[in-house]
Amino acid sequence: MNGGGSASEPGERLTGVVERVTYHNAENGFCVLRIRLRGHRDLETLIGHAPSVTVGEYVSAIGEWVIDREHGRQFKAARLSILPPNTTVGIEKYLASGLIRGIGPIFAKRLVNAFGTDVFSVIETTPGRLREIDGIGETRAQRIVAGWADQRVIRDIMVFLHANGVSTSRAVRIFKTYGQDAIDLIKENPYRLARDIKGIGFVSADAIAGNMGIEPTSLIRARAGISHALMEAVGEGHCGLPRGDLIPLAVKLLGIPEPIIEQALGLEIVEGTVTEDMLDTEPADFLTALYRAEAAIAKRLLSLREGRPPWPAIETEKALPWVQARLAVQLSESQREAVRLALQSKVMVITGGPGVGKTTLVKSILTILGAKRLKVALCAPTGRAAKRLSETTGGEAKTIHRLLEVNPRSGRFTRNENHPLDCDLLVADECSMIDVPLMHALLRAVPPQAAILLVGDVDQLPSVGPGQVLADIIDSGAVALVRLTEVFRQAAESRIIVNAHRINHGQMPEWEARPGSDFYFIVAEDPEDVVRKIIAVVKARIPNQFGFDPIRDIQVLCPMNRGVTGARALNMSLQAVLNPAAPGIERFGWRFAVGDKVMQTENDYDKEVFNGDIGFIRSLDEDNQELLIDFDGRGVPYPFADLDQLALAYATTIHKSQGSEYPAVVIPVTMQHYVMLKRKLVYTGVTRGRKLVVLIGQKKALAAAVKSADAGRRWSKLAGWLRTRST
Repeated sequence: MNGGGSASEPGERLTGVVERVTYHNAENGFCVLRIRLRGHRDLETLIGHAPSVTVGEYVSAIGEWVIDREHGRQFKAARLSILPPNTTVGIEKYLASGLIRGIGPIFAKRLVNAFGTDVFSVIETTPGRLREIDGIGETRAQRIVAGWADQRVIRDIMVFLHANGVSTSRAVRIFKTYGQDAIDLIKENPYRLARDIKGIGFVSADAIAGNMGIEPTSLIRARAGISHALMEAVGEGHCGLPRGDLIPLAVKLLGIPEPIIEQALGLEIVEGTVTEDMLDTEPADFLTALYRAEAAIAKRLLSLREGRPPWPAIETEKALPWVQARLAVQLSESQREAVRLALQSKVMVITGGPGVGKTTLVKSILTILGAKRLKVALCAPTGRAAKRLSETTGGEAKTIHRLLEVNPRSGRFTRNENHPLDCDLLVADECSMIDVPLMHALLRAVPPQAAILLVGDVDQLPSVGPGQVLADIIDSGAVALVRLTEVFRQAAESRIIVNAHRINHGQMPEWEARPGSDFYFIVAEDPEDVVRKIIAVVKARIPNQFGFDPIRDIQVLCPMNRGVTGARALNMSLQAVLNPAAPGIERFGWRFAVGDKVMQTENDYDKEVFNGDIGFIRSLDEDNQELLIDFDGRGVPYPFADLDQLALAYATTIHKSQGSEYPAVVIPVTMQHYVMLKRKLVYTGVTRGRKLVVLIGQKKALAAAVKSADAGRRWSKLAGWLRTRST
């Protein structure tokens, strides 16, 4: 094993020590490593797939040297094996990498100095000797022993997965979920991985099952495939699928005959995992939990709308001039009519785009009802949306999760029909973001006598999760509705607001390159030019001209994650120019450095940090293996092992930005994102900008998006249930 060879010599063997993990994809094991070959001074780049890899470990690879147009010379491994280090230098790097919590660079050096190459044996067989090291007391020693034991179990799990045809480092999550019984549970039913473990989908579970000898035509596989097909549909926003779509999808997915699929579907229905019903005029199938949630939403809304509002009769014609004087506003006729309707309705929806007076209307309603000393609860789906609701109404607003008092251990809500909210009126903002499960949980907690006011822009993207709750409620005609359309004169001075409405009506936005404008379009003809101009605009042009902080005030919003102008690639490019020299660590395919802007990508009830929350890295503690991250002034410690919950957030997707506003927004619009370019997407992105919006890309791509009104139908039953049950 040497560093020689050429691209024409396949099957060459290469071995070396891992000096740096440049990139590792936890989903599929793909990695980019910098390794040192024996006797060579310079580092070499190796690419391949490994379930897990840590600095200090040895790699043994079979493959070939290639010349990459962008990255130069690399060794491309067809097969890659990871071996534990057996030299003091390698062991020290391995321990210092953060693999075991409690051991950072300082204690790694002390341990190796004390025990040499026997350090692993000491940790495992004579752990009491750890306390011979200065600074290692009983607590730290216990953490080291526990961490090493976890790593042994995790390594066994990874070896098992690797032996069964899967290259993945999701073993940590498997261990957290299943504990010591992980391998036994997987052997019993490997398809449970797709259901229980984030990052291990049906394909990976199916590969394990195949290696374990489960037949392709077995009913256990067919049943798992049906659940997977429905979960894929849920991931695209559906609550169910017409059977005419589901059966062919499952046949294509599994490659087995239709009769077996139909038999498996029958078993799923009998067991109750899947529920059959009608969508329009054709039979359809739903995951039972979602089916019941939609039915419960309809039943609860129709129940809540009955009866008198929980406030005494109000003389609207006296209340209107009073509230206008109190707030120093002049309500339009449509707003005054909305106030009249709100004061006599137990359930009402307010919808409309930017600049149409939703905020003023809600504040007017709350001011009038506040004079009656009602208990009002304010909520929104995200922390930023809740903070904005607090600022505009003057009341305390919470995220829905905090309002419902989520239990950190179970992830379930404390507030429900048995322990309802203590309120007379519930106001929920940004309701276009609320999916079926969350709306179900929220309505369960509303006391029967209370009124509910749902506010949102139905023309924005629907929720990331399943369903289209706000649109279905509006389409059903089952509850009182106010649709505001008049753009107020002051708002009409903003090109952001004017252009948002133009886009929403299928018209191209207008822009002028003039001082004082808040809306710009910068032409770039190819993706590489888009990237260059985004970097220039974010780093210098916007900060110099408008005074915005490039990290805290400017948000790049992308139609999708993938591609040169996708969120992932742009994050790395922006980090390199905005925060290049700060101390950091590399984990889960990202480099996390002090000062970086990051986003939480899943709900963490223990930390009280939720999907989409944005924070800033305050400090890095290598000895304790954790970052401290600031979320709206609250410092939250993150062990290195939990960093797979985070992504850099210099750039993010428009979907992830829902419910948030930013001082300045920069949006790439290129034909590279053609599949995602829809009117609702661009409209949602533009309406995220409060003071400045800059589009960068191709005019033909923007025109295609504006013309494309169809965002695709979402299959749900909520509107139908509300219509039929309310008549």
